[in-house]
Amino acid sequence: MKKKFSEFKGFIKGKRVGVVGIGVSNIPLIQFLVELKAVVTAFDKKTYSLLGQVATDFEKNGVKLVLGEDYLDDLTGFDVIFKTPSIRIDNPALLKAKEEGTYITSEMEEFIKYCPAKIFGVTGSDGKTTTTTIIYNILKKEGYKTWVGGNIGTPLFANIEEINKDDKVVLELSSFQLMTMTVSTDVAVVTNLSPNHLDIHKDMEEYIDAKRNIFKYQSKADLLVLNKDNTLTYELRKEAKGKVKYFSLKEKLEDGAYFQNDTLFIMDKAVCNLEEIKLKGMHNVGNLLTAFCAVEDEVTIASMREVATTFVGVAHRGEFVREVEGVKYYNDSIASSPTRTIASLKAFEKPVILIAGGYDKQIPFEPLAQEGYSNIKTLILVGATKYKIKEVFERVLKEKKISLEIILAENFNEAIYKAKEVARVGDIVTLSPACASFDMFENFEVRGNKYKEIIMAL
Repeated sequence: MKKKFSEFKGFIKGKRVGVVGIGVSNIPLIQFLVELKAVVTAFDKKTYSLLGQVATDFEKNGVKLVLGEDYLDDLTGFDVIFKTPSIRIDNPALLKAKEEGTYITSEMEEFIKYCPAKIFGVTGSDGKTTTTTIIYNILKKEGYKTWVGGNIGTPLFANIEEINKDDKVVLELSSFQLMTMTVSTDVAVVTNLSPNHLDIHKDMEEYIDAKRNIFKYQSKADLLVLNKDNTLTYELRKEAKGKVKYFSLKEKLEDGAYFQNDTLFIMDKAVCNLEEIKLKGMHNVGNLLTAFCAVEDEVTIASMREVATTFVGVAHRGEFVREVEGVKYYNDSIASSPTRTIASLKAFEKPVILIAGGYDKQIPFEPLAQEGYSNIKTLILVGATKYKIKEVFERVLKEKKISLEIILAENFNEAIYKAKEVARVGDIVTLSPACASFDMFENFEVRGNKYKEIIMAL
């Protein structure tokens, strides 16, 4: 049974509340907490001058600011602390606050607890954003008032009073957001599981544990959607609390969605044919099948079909940028893990010129070399991991007794100019880094936009 938001309003009024992190999702949260008459202190590593107008506005509204390098030195004396997803729950400052009896939570956790509408939660290592967006579009097509949030869209907790019980909410949830969750979504989707974010998670087990929380607290009436083709994901069925549906690209299924004879099916009903789909690659067929399973109880086949045959994808995900002198350029900046890049490479009909490399998330690159080499014509490496990737590729290529041109670039711009230099008419160049962006850019969107800017200027 969902809790009523009036309970939260009564609880938070007059409480001393700390908000750790003044970022995209927490800015509206802080404003909302002030409106709910909480006594708010906001913490961030950024300086006053970096925060600019945001800091000034907060101070005007009575928010106390604790900023700079030592911002977490004193988290004591609070009734409630809202943490930002990227801060681990075992951070010493948070552990100390918890020992003192402080209630530690996050914007997303409170939203799921009090949201009156049915929530569709999507997590996994790859395909989260595309799947979330497809689910959102199908529900909207069916005529529901639909909200999208979590990792994409707008932070929703501040809008909770505008959401009605007949609305639908779709959330993309990362392992960081799920790590501390003690509530689950009504529909929980796990697209797949492979090594990711091992720079923040202690190990693969902790990463999978975080993902488990999306369905761990479900009831018998709730739904879990799993990838039948991914061993780690399929294993989770044993822990399901409610109904389970599966999707597969490999086999016919009774209880879910599958792909056979170039056709996408849900519960044995044909939705559309492969050639009608605008999205490139079998991984996107998988994303569509996932979405069909999630919404099957709520929508008609006609709505699924309409979206499947018109949806062209999300920016920075296999996005076609332009053709220059007979060479097609694609932006897949979202691909911040090797498995993501492998899927991206397989979406093309022929070997491509790949631009890869970036911040090191401590994920092994062997799978990329072993599975991806045959889909690569020339490999251009840049960023903090370029030597690491080069070494892995050289080892694998030596074992397989094949050659592949590998070019090292000094910087991001040079990587693109090198690609233009080696490309011939009919070639495809794709930015699909297999790494996060933090060594050179604030995030993958900034990286993708920079790439597009350079391509548009070629």
